[in-house]
Amino acid sequence: MTDTIIDIQNLQKIYHAGEVEVAALKDVSFKIERNEFIAIMGPSGSGKSTLMNILGCLDQPTGGIYRLAGRDVSQMSDSELAGVRNRDIGFVFQSFHLLPRLNIVRNVMLPLKYSDIDPEEAARRAREMLGRVGLEQRLNHVPNELSGGQRQRVAIARALVNQPAIIFADEPTGNLDSKTSVEIMDLFTELHRAGQTIILVTHESEIADYAQKVIHMRDGEIEEIKHVTASV
Repeated sequence: MTDTIIDIQNLQKIYHAGEVEVAALKDVSFKIERNEFIAIMGPSGSGKSTLMNILGCLDQPTGGIYRLAGRDVSQMSDSELAGVRNRDIGFVFQSFHLLPRLNIVRNVMLPLKYSDIDPEEAARRAREMLGRVGLEQRLNHVPNELSGGQRQRVAIARALVNQPAIIFADEPTGNLDSKTSVEIMDLFTELHRAGQTIILVTHESEIADYAQKVIHMRDGEIEEIKHVTASV
């Protein structure tokens, strides 16, 4: 039995602007194992965001194969991709994407809305995840009553609540100061040590240093895959 959770082969993504073709990804191939902590880096236009969107089942490739946990998702319909996102993937974004009028328990419950879990169990899970990220004393607060770092912790709890196979984090420290960024990355490190697979997009080398492996993108291709010798 393989421990490979992501296997992409000759992945391509081409956008059309009138008669002009723009190759955002060009024959990208690599594998990611369960419980790896991966960072994807590259300058603007390198293809890292396009790659993240395809890996997160938010977009589909133009060509190539993408297997997620042994399933070929590269040819799935939109509804099938939505099901994969709901079951297997948790997202953390730079801008948190929390609903301002809901308290943080209800924000964390949102990914469970379309599952078969009853509301009482969903609330229990949400409180458990908020405790895991150190916010058990803030359950009745709304996002605007929290600091940026606390809001990102809520977003991480929301990403964890459906017990995903993978967490995708897109510039998760982009709106945070240096001290808070370290706290959030320490939390990702703890989650990884507990068995979570994490894929992080960042433009900051000091953030990428927390990962085990760094994939450097340039002009739609992999420039280098670097193994980090020691985590921060």
